[in-house]
Amino acid sequence: MQQVNLGLVGGGTVGGGVLAALERNGPLLSSRLGLSLQVTRLAVRQLNKTRSLPLPADRITDDWRKVVEDPDVHIVAELMGGTTTARDVVRTALRLKKPVVTANKALLSAHGEELFAEAARSGANLYYEASVAGGIPIIKVLRESLAGNRVLQIAGIVNGTCNYILTRMKLEGAAFEDVLQDAQRLGYAEAEPSLDIDGHDAAHKTGILASLAHGFWVQPQQIHTEGIRHITTLDIQFAAQLGYTIKLLGIVKSGVPTPGGAKRKSKKNASPCPVQVSVYPALIPNSHVLASVNHAFNAIAVRGDVVGDTLFYGRGAGADATASSVLSDLADAALDLKHGSHRRVPPFVAHEGNGCVASLDDLVSRYYVRLSVLDRPGVFARIAGVLAKAGIGISSIIQPEGHAGEAVPVILMIHDAPNAAIRRALGAVAKLTAVKAPPVMIRVETLE
Repeated sequence: MQQVNLGLVGGGTVGGGVLAALERNGPLLSSRLGLSLQVTRLAVRQLNKTRSLPLPADRITDDWRKVVEDPDVHIVAELMGGTTTARDVVRTALRLKKPVVTANKALLSAHGEELFAEAARSGANLYYEASVAGGIPIIKVLRESLAGNRVLQIAGIVNGTCNYILTRMKLEGAAFEDVLQDAQRLGYAEAEPSLDIDGHDAAHKTGILASLAHGFWVQPQQIHTEGIRHITTLDIQFAAQLGYTIKLLGIVKSGVPTPGGAKRKSKKNASPCPVQVSVYPALIPNSHVLASVNHAFNAIAVRGDVVGDTLFYGRGAGADATASSVLSDLADAALDLKHGSHRRVPPFVAHEGNGCVASLDDLVSRYYVRLSVLDRPGVFARIAGVLAKAGIGISSIIQPEGHAGEAVPVILMIHDAPNAAIRRALGAVAKLTAVKAPPVMIRVETLE
């Protein structure tokens, strides 16, 4: 049986998970592929660190170049994380015409355009299924299964930490800070959790999905990104009363309106431009399947113009889930080498002409707004007057009982309005003497 030699760079959570999975299911994989996958070299940061790795010491090094440049290594798996050394690892391997498998979402978000161009020049392939949503095969779906579709919408719960926090806030009525501390203790959140709870991790993944779906590279700075720090148990409770659940969503929508309500196309028969690429918490109807995705699970709803609505659900992180996707890519890379199909499915193809990302200010949405106001006559009238002057309509007002005191919460549900208009209007509302705290605004996504 033909043997394909693998070189792994990174022996931490993901690298160790891949080694363990290969040891457990290597014979099964070999029988399915008709070839044997063998890890022949491994690079780690610290040689003296105690690890349980199924490799002899002479195959392990702290110099990644000894792995990547080894002529006996056929496929390189970059599993170390980060965006500096990892970038060098991937570029070097591609320049040596070796296929590369990576699980590094931050690397692709920051340098994907450069690395895909390097892959195109070298003729080697770059595989990155594990970079988004752990064990969910969403990259392969967009690259292969939906190749005949224009992707109209992607709505994804792609950060397990935030979903875990929001789920417990909803089911238990727990406060954000308390659940965050539990998430850190359980290993769902880092000691410094801003990458997750401020939405940046979700933005990395959403940008990769948007780029792949629409054929132009989305830069990280183009993605409007909000986190969940400002979400309170009051917001969770009021959303439930209104028939909604709050989730942190990565949103990709094509054909969104540009200023003046017009749409333009990059070329004949191309998808409308621009494309919305955003990450923010949103109220979604309890009837939508994403509302029932709980705890650390991920789910991505994809709408194609031919296939319609599809849903992909599973564990979005962890050693086993990520290793499953890495093994899938290693299997594809090995088969491509075996059959000489180095570019069977290109890693990224520009296909929408001059694509562009919409400014959030131009996007139209419905909104949930929570205000803290003095409980006095005439306050509603002043707030409604400010909104009416901005051309913004209120669909409903809730002033819950049981909140006696100088300031009370008031919930407004706002009709469709441009983001710029609601932002300016709430800025004016915040200046009213009767308003005692900055307004909290959360978008409403019907996902229709």
